[in-house]
Amino acid sequence: MKNSPSSKTKAQIWVVDNHNFVTRSDQLATEEPLEIRLTFPKQTIAVTMRTPGADFDLAAGFLYSEGIIKNREDIEKISYCIDPEIDGEQRQNIVNITLKSELNPNLKTLERHFFTTSACGICGKASIESLHIKGFSAIPLKSEVPAEVIYSLPEKLSNAQRVFKSTGGLHAAALFDTQGELLKLREDVGRHNALDKLIGSEFLAGILPLNNHIVMVSGRSSFEIIQKCITVGVPIVCAVSAPSSLAVEIAREFNITLIGFLRGKKFNIYSGVERIKVGQKIEYT
Repeated sequence: MKNSPSSKTKAQIWVVDNHNFVTRSDQLATEEPLEIRLTFPKQTIAVTMRTPGADFDLAAGFLYSEGIIKNREDIEKISYCIDPEIDGEQRQNIVNITLKSELNPNLKTLERHFFTTSACGICGKASIESLHIKGFSAIPLKSEVPAEVIYSLPEKLSNAQRVFKSTGGLHAAALFDTQGELLKLREDVGRHNALDKLIGSEFLAGILPLNNHIVMVSGRSSFEIIQKCITVGVPIVCAVSAPSSLAVEIAREFNITLIGFLRGKKFNIYSGVERIKVGQKIEYT
C-alpha cells in the first residue's frame, strides 16, 4: 500500500507584481475526501473534506465527540481500506473502524454527516438539549488562569503550524496546559477536523478528559467547536476571531470560558470570566 497523501500539493502559479507577471511554484494545503466506515455494521458514517494526515485521530475523535464511542477499548481496529477493487490512491482516503462486537451504537445521530464539508456545522437549541440528555453538565470552576498565559497562546500556536507556514491555507487546533505550555497541535483545512484530530489523538492515548487544559483554534469558534470541547471537558476555549451567537449560548450553558479576538495583549471574554485572572476589572455601563 502506498503512503498516505501528502498534506501539501505543489502548484504552478502566476504572481502579479507591479503590472508584471511572475511565474513560480507554490505549496497548497491538500484537500481530499475522507470516508469513515464502520466494518460492522458495514456502513459509511461520514464523508468529510480534510487535509491528509492524522486520519486515524480524526476518525476516532469524530466518533468520540459524536458519542458513538466512550472508551479506547470500544475500538478494536482502525485501518485504511484494503479493498483491492478500489484504486490504491483512493484507499488512503477511506478509514475502516472495527468496534467491539457487543457495542450497539446509535447511528441515527450521524445522519447529518453522510456528506459534510470542511466548514460543516450544526446549530439549534435541540442540539444543546441533546448534550444534557447525553449526560454532559456544566464544567466546574477549578482555578484561575492569568491573562498573561492567554496572551502567550497565539504566538505559540502560530509558531507550531508547520504546514500553514508553507501553504497559508490551514486551520489549527492546539492543546495547552493551564500554564500555557503547548502540548499538541493538529492542522486541517477545516477547524472541526483539526479539533477532531486533536481530540482523537488524546482519546487514543488514553488522556481524556481534558479538565485542566486550554484549547485554542484558529479562525472563529462555532457551535460545533464548543460542542466538541464539552464532550472532553475543556474549561477554556480561545479563538483568534469572533464566536457565533450559538457558540456563546452553549458556552454559557455549560460554564465554558469562551475567549475571542485573541490578538496581542487584548481579547474578549464571552462567558466564564471567573477563570481569567487580571490585574483590575473595570465595569462600564
